[in-house]
Amino acid sequence: MKAPMNAPADVPGAPLRLNADLHAHSRVSDGSLAPAEVVRRAHEHGVELLALTDHDEVGGLAEAASAAARLGLPFVPGVEISVTWGGETIHVVGLRIDPGCQALCDGLARTRSGRDARAREMGEDLARAGIADAYAGALRFVGNPAMVGRTHFARFIVEQGVCRDVHEVFQRYLSEGKPGFVPHRWASLGDAVGWIRGAGGVAVLAHPGRYRLGETALWSLIAGFRDAGGEGIEVVSGSHTRDQYRRFAQVAHEFGLRASRGSDFHGPDESRVELGSLPALPDTLVPVWLDWPETAQAISRSAPAPAGTDVPSTARA
Repeated sequence: MKAPMNAPADVPGAPLRLNADLHAHSRVSDGSLAPAEVVRRAHEHGVELLALTDHDEVGGLAEAASAAARLGLPFVPGVEISVTWGGETIHVVGLRIDPGCQALCDGLARTRSGRDARAREMGEDLARAGIADAYAGALRFVGNPAMVGRTHFARFIVEQGVCRDVHEVFQRYLSEGKPGFVPHRWASLGDAVGWIRGAGGVAVLAHPGRYRLGETALWSLIAGFRDAGGEGIEVVSGSHTRDQYRRFAQVAHEFGLRASRGSDFHGPDESRVELGSLPALPDTLVPVWLDWPETAQAISRSAPAPAGTDVPSTARA
């Protein structure tokens, strides 16, 4: 689904300055807001180019796209695919995908399978740790029953007053080695990138700074991702520190990858950063959205109106 380089390249620096947020979640996976609410919140917070990237699920994209069209917010359909690599869970974001691609949908369905059995086992483990009825409690926070996961358990545990917030729940109960952690075998790296490319999309390695990998293993992951057909890497992420912005900017250069930017927003009270609030990409990088038609649309909308022209404020949002 690539487009030729055109209007964005004619405006020096414009793509880099674009407030693009290309990693966000809704209730269709483990976010707390409906897809249309995510879009409205992004628009209110100044996002100029948005992607919804629910975990292993594309069911919220039609609602999000419709809401974005009503608001005039340039939108690209996305997904975040769970991958098992080197014993770790890795995430690959797909951007500008065709959500109707049968191979992608079939692959995501296979990736989602087994979530309920895993969740029931998590509930049993948490009961042994003193937290009763966690499986039933987690289901109350699920927008899509096929997507029950750790975040839903975390919200229930916070509701019970056991922990202050979801971050504490993960630290005490839901990370590897803790009482409620149950591993799951996800997609392979090659399959995830292949499904995205087969659906006309661009594969981006999500928040690489989060993975518990040594330097050699991380370099091996990034090289394998690139060699499988991956084209981008999240440099500025809600999961990264400022030092990691600099580190992964250098990685993007070294591996010849385009750079992406995304908040990894899950909800107003749970995310480290708000939609649209991240700093711009370093100006030495090539943004993954450089030559997209949605980028030209966003830049056109954000350009100052000619003197004497009365343009409604929403047209420049």
